[in-house]
Parts: sequence; C-alpha cells; structure tokens
Amino acid sequence: MRPHVEVVGIDSLILRLFERIDERNMPWLLAATERLRESFGAALVDLVPSYTTLLLQYDLLQLDDRQARERIAQAFEDLRPASEAAGRELQVPVWYHPSVGPELTGLAERSGLGISGVIARHSARSYPVFALGFAPGFAFMGLVDECLASPRLGTPRQRVAPGSLGIADRQTAIYPVESPGGWNLIGRSPATLFDRNLEGYSLLRPGDRVRFVPVERDEFIRLGGNDSPFEVTP
Repeated sequence: MRPHVEVVGIDSLILRLFERIDERNMPWLLAATERLRESFGAALVDLVPSYTTLLLQYDLLQLDDRQARERIAQAFEDLRPASEAAGRELQVPVWYHPSVGPELTGLAERSGLGISGVIARHSARSYPVFALGFAPGFAFMGLVDECLASPRLGTPRQRVAPGSLGIADRQTAIYPVESPGGWNLIGRSPATLFDRNLEGYSLLRPGDRVRFVPVERDEFIRLGGNDSPFEVTP
C-alpha cells in the first residue's frame, strides 16, 4: 500500500489510502496510524484518521517536507493490519421511540418494516467508527442497512438534544451535546459520549465497533437518560 500524499498546510499532509468508504478500510487505517506514530515519534504533532484518509501534522523544527515524506514511506513498508477486527467492541443502550426520535415513524412506513422492524434492523449489526468530527465526541459510524438509508433533512434543526441517535444516508451517529443537526432522529441514548475525564475526551474512537442495544423507557431513565419529548424548534 502506498498512499497519495497531498500538502494541506505548511506542516500538514493528507494521506489518501482509499477511494471510497468501506468497513474494511479501518484495520488498514489503524495499522497505518500505529506505524506513523512509531516512525515520526516526537516529531508528530497530530494524526487524525478518517473514512479514507489520514491527516498528519508534524513539527517543522524537527523535520522538513522531504524528511516527513521519507518517514511516511518507511511507515508503509510491508504494512499489514494486525487483524480484520480493530479497535474496541462497545455496546451503547438506546431507547428507540417516536417521542425522542421524530423520524422513526416515517422511516418505519417508508421502509415497510414497521417500528419494531426498524429497531431490529438498526440494532442487528455492529458499526465501525469511521471518524470523529462536527462536535466533540460525535462519531460517524456505518454503514446502516440500505433499507434504512435516509437523506439528511432539507432544513437542519436549530437544536438537537444530547444523546439523539440519527441516520444520514448510510451513516449513523449520536449527538453528544445539544447542537444544530439535520440527521433523521430515531431514538435517544443515555450514554455520555463527550467527557473531559475520558482519554481523548470521547467515549468512541476511530476503529471501535459499536452495537446499539434497545432498552425500554424505564431502563433508559435508570441509566441517566432524559425522556423529555422532542421539541420542534423554529
């Protein structure tokens, strides 16, 4: 494997490894991340994995562009993922319900699965975390079953409650904090996704695999969830 390297800043490079999003990319991206950390050592400032790329920032006081590219080439020599399953396996509880997931009913009708079918289909597989972004602790996961794929809302909401679980195209994610958002909401989780006491401040990390576990309202509340009904914002 040889990445295509692009300059995006005086001290930053984008390494393009793949052309399209695929769950099978993650073991390779994580293996490359580990190799690059070893190769750059103290000269590495930041390394951010995403769907198909790695953003690498290095210390200009220690390396120039030529030396950075040499270390990249070194890191990719005979690169192989440690295994097909990379990262941690986590279970995240979710209360799937129209009162906190306003698009759940519409998705149930559009897919022909009914609400119980949507819940069963969405929670039936584990999802790799492709990237973190948009908001602290916001993990882009996928890919959902094609029958659940839903385009983003035409007009994003001004406020989405923390813990809201949504779908956009074939990706799924939980909003870690209150924020604007245009994803199709189908439920809510009591999990704390952004916490300054966590390593990297985020419960989820690229390469993790997440399975959503349906829970009833009482269990959702016992786990600390907020069952306040979704409110439409102007």
